[in-house]
Amino acid sequence: MQPSDVGAQAIGDLVPDLSLPAIDTGLPRSLDACLKGRRGGVVLFWSGVCTHCVRYDACFNQFEASHPDLALYAVAARDGETVDDIRKAVSDRGLRFPLYHSPDGAAAAAYLAQQTPRVYLVDARRTLMYRGAVDNFKYPEDPEYQPYLERAVASFVAGEPIERPETGSFGCAIRSVYYVLPKMIERQPSHD
Repeated sequence: MQPSDVGAQAIGDLVPDLSLPAIDTGLPRSLDACLKGRRGGVVLFWSGVCTHCVRYDACFNQFEASHPDLALYAVAARDGETVDDIRKAVSDRGLRFPLYHSPDGAAAAAYLAQQTPRVYLVDARRTLMYRGAVDNFKYPEDPEYQPYLERAVASFVAGEPIERPETGSFGCAIRSVYYVLPKMIERQPSHD
């Protein structure tokens, strides 16, 4: 995707429905199906090899139990990450949250996501309510800790305006020249 292909996305816009294969079954499931009967949900762009994502394993393992009115739709979207890679991370780390796979990066492109983890809080119609980081990458015991997603969720569930509907996110690139370059080099013809 070229920069000129990138659209715009604003808080209050409808985000696209996604229909991706589940890692555990291989069967496609849509975001709309996950949102059915719920007040909304969180779309999470995630990677099994992202060291930033590892930090949030416990948070996402218990997310739906802590927020029964919200669905979690976690999308493994990192360029080159295979179903086997993702299943290994699930097994090794004891992950229990629902994971879906977008190997071609189309889901990340549709949401303008460039790194993992990145979260999108939406209502049941897929209206974007919050976009950005889970927190400010500090631990809860740190006096400067800012739980961005949890505050947005609390406001949303209470029917109150979200004070900070967008934050910058950080993490591992979903697609980078560093992932593509070795493939390009391997394809170069030998001049021997």
